[in-house]
Amino acid sequence: MAPAYERQFCDHFMLLKPEDGSFYGLIRFLLFSDYSETSGFLHYTETDLQGDFWRRWYIFNSLLVQKLLLLFGKPLVLVGNMLKLWLNLLSRNGGFLKLFFKFFTGGVVRPDPSSATFTSVVGCLDGRVELDKSIRQGDRKYNASLAMMASKLSYENAEFVHTIIRDHWNMENLGFYNFWNDFQGQPSTQAIMFQDTKNNPNLIVVGFRGTDPFDPIALGIDVDLSWIELEGVGMAHSGFMKALGLQKDKGWPKEIEKRSDPQQQYAYYEIRSKLREILQKNERAKFIVTGHSLGGALAILFVTILAMHEEAWLLDKLEGVYTFGQPRVGNKQFGYYMKEKLKENDVRYLRYVYCNDIVPRVPYDDDSIFFEHFSPCLYYNMYYNGKVLGEEPNKNYFSPLWVIPKYLNAVLELIRSFIIPYIGGSDYKENWLMKMYRVLGLIIPGLAEHSLQDYVNITRLGSLPMDLQNSLRHRNSKVGLPKKSQ
Repeated sequence: MAPAYERQFCDHFMLLKPEDGSFYGLIRFLLFSDYSETSGFLHYTETDLQGDFWRRWYIFNSLLVQKLLLLFGKPLVLVGNMLKLWLNLLSRNGGFLKLFFKFFTGGVVRPDPSSATFTSVVGCLDGRVELDKSIRQGDRKYNASLAMMASKLSYENAEFVHTIIRDHWNMENLGFYNFWNDFQGQPSTQAIMFQDTKNNPNLIVVGFRGTDPFDPIALGIDVDLSWIELEGVGMAHSGFMKALGLQKDKGWPKEIEKRSDPQQQYAYYEIRSKLREILQKNERAKFIVTGHSLGGALAILFVTILAMHEEAWLLDKLEGVYTFGQPRVGNKQFGYYMKEKLKENDVRYLRYVYCNDIVPRVPYDDDSIFFEHFSPCLYYNMYYNGKVLGEEPNKNYFSPLWVIPKYLNAVLELIRSFIIPYIGGSDYKENWLMKMYRVLGLIIPGLAEHSLQDYVNITRLGSLPMDLQNSLRHRNSKVGLPKKSQ
C-alpha cells in the first residue's frame, strides 16, 4: 500500500494521491469508513483513519480540490498566460484606448515574457518596485520592508528581478533559481538571492516565491494535507518539504552529490552552498530568509533543515526569518522542536498576518488535522494597526461567528482602496485591477487580503506596540546596524 521510498526515511506518514482514483471513489471514501483501507487515494501508516469522519471530510476536500486542479490545470495555465499577456499588452501600449488606436496604425508594442518590462499578475496587481525611501537601514522597519519587497519581487522573471535589484535598489544580484522537485520530476520551486553591499555588515536576502494563482502545481501543494514524520522533529507538510528538496529514498541527508545538470539542483542544498561560499568570504555579513504564502512556508522550513543538520555556523549568521501570509507547516511536536532550535540559535522569526487572509489559516488546526502554527503572529487589522497574538483570530477561517465581520471588512477595504492615496500618499494608490480583486473579496472574504498590496502596506504604514518596537530596535543594533532609531 505504501510506496517504498517513504519507508526509507520515515516510519509514519500520510500521503494523498488524487491521481490514483475516480470522483466516484472519492465519494465512497467520504461515506464509508472502511473504504479508506482499500482506496488508492491514500498511502499511510496509521490505522485509525477509518474511524474519524471529520478527518475524512478534511481529506476529501483536499483531494477534491487537487483532482479539480489536475482536471482543469492546463486551462488554468492558459487563462493565466493570456491574462498576463493582455495586462502587459495594455501596460506597454499606454492603456486600452491607445492600444486600440495602435492596432489600426500598426504601432502595437508586443510584450516579451522574458524581458525586464514583463510583469506577473502579482506585479500587475501592485506595481510598486521601489524601496520606501523613508525607511532607512537601521530603522526598525527596514529588514521587514526589504524582506517583503524581496518576496514580492520573487514572483517576477529573471530579467525583471536582475534589473530591479541592480538599477533600482543598487544591490548585487546573486541568483535567480528554478529548483528541481524530485517527486514531480521537474523544476517548480523558484527563489532569488541578492546582497545589500552599501552597508557594513552586508545583508544577504534569500526570497522564496509564493503561490502563482494560475499554477495548478503550486495550488495543489497549498491545499495538500500530506505529511511525513521526521525523527526527533515531528510531522511536517510533505508538499512543502518536497518543494524544498526532499530526496527520494533518502529524506534529508546532510550532504548530497551535486547533479551535473544545472536545471536539476535542489533548493535547500543549493542555497545552503551559496550562503556558505559568500559568508566564508565575508564573515561579518548576515542573511535573512523570507517569502510570501508558499514562499513563507519554504523560508521557515529551510531553517528547520539547517537546524536538523546542526548548521550552527550558518544559523549564527541568520539575522531573521520574515514570512507573510504563511500557511501552517507542522504539528505540535514540530513546533516544540522549532521553538527550542530558534531560541538555542538566537534566531528571530517574524510571522506577519494581515486581517482575514485565508492562507495562514490552512491547513486546518483541530483534533482531526494536526497542523498548527508554533510562533506568535504579528497581526494587522484593516487600519494597519498591529499587535502580537498567539494565534490569528478565527484560526480555521470558517467560524460562523466571523461571517458578518469578514464581509463587512471586505466592504471597508474596497472603500479604503479609493481613499488611501489621500492618507498615505500616491505610493498607496490602487489600480483598477486591484480594485476588481477587492470586489472578488466581497464574494470570498480573505482572498484579497492575501494580496501583496496589503503586506507591503503593513511593513510601511503598519504600527506596533511600543515594547515590540523597542525590541526590534535592539535586535537591529545587535547585528551591527546603525543605532539611529534608538
